[in-house]
Parts: sequence; structure tokens; C-alpha cells
Amino acid sequence: MIFSKEQVLEFCNQFSKNTLMQTLQIEYIDAGEDFLVAKMPVTPAVHQPMGILHGGASVALAESVGSAASHFFINPEKQEIRGIEISANHLKSIREGVVFGTAKIIHKGKTLHLWEIKITDESGNLISLCKLTNMVLDKNVK
Repeated sequence: MIFSKEQVLEFCNQFSKNTLMQTLQIEYIDAGEDFLVAKMPVTPAVHQPMGILHGGASVALAESVGSAASHFFINPEKQEIRGIEISANHLKSIREGVVFGTAKIIHKGKTLHLWEIKITDESGNLISLCKLTNMVLDKNVK
């Protein structure tokens, strides 16, 4: 990793200010060479009507952590990231506590990044398994 773990986490948490990530209280908490971890509290704010974690909130966590992780494999002055496909299998429900999204790189190409994001509870139980494809785009720099 070119940046220290602390620099990565600081960048991700600052980058998330005034966005959906802040609204969902997503906080980046760990990083390494090929992974990034964020946590999100499970409260009524992210419940669906049956009182359990909404699948869309899980997907928002997955896309947030996977997209943020892709930023560390590009030149941000010349390139940017766009999520182009995400899929999720919701395997277990949760009503309260905290969930953790761990993005691990599967494929790091010049134009595409493929991530596996596991969303787990505080005991390590798998809540959702997601796959995210990000496209690397050249910025229109003048």
C-alpha cells in the first residue's frame, strides 16, 4: 500500500462527509494491501418495515466500501471510479448491532476492478455476500 493505513482511513472518512455514507453512519475502520473494511450501525434508520436490516442499506455499504477501495489503485488526478454492476445475496437477517463490510479485490485490471464484499455481524456471521464491478474512467482533464 502506497499510503499508511491511517491515511487511507482518514481519506475515506473525510471523503464521505455530506454523502449517503454519512447519512448511513458508515465509518471506515481497517485497510490493507488488498482490502478495506467499513462498519455501519443497524438501527431503525436502516430497517425495512419488518424491523430488519434493509437489503438496500447492505448494498449501499457494499458499494461504498468497494468503490472507496478502488480509489487506491488509480491516479486520482487523471482517473475516477464508477460502479457499473453490483449483486447481493442476503443470507441472514439482523435487527440491531453493527455490520461490517469487508471488500477484497478479486481482479485488478487497468479498466475494471472486481470486488467481493462480505457483510458480517459482530460475531462474524455472514449477513450478505456482494460482488461489485467498478470501471476506471479517465477524467476529462484540460
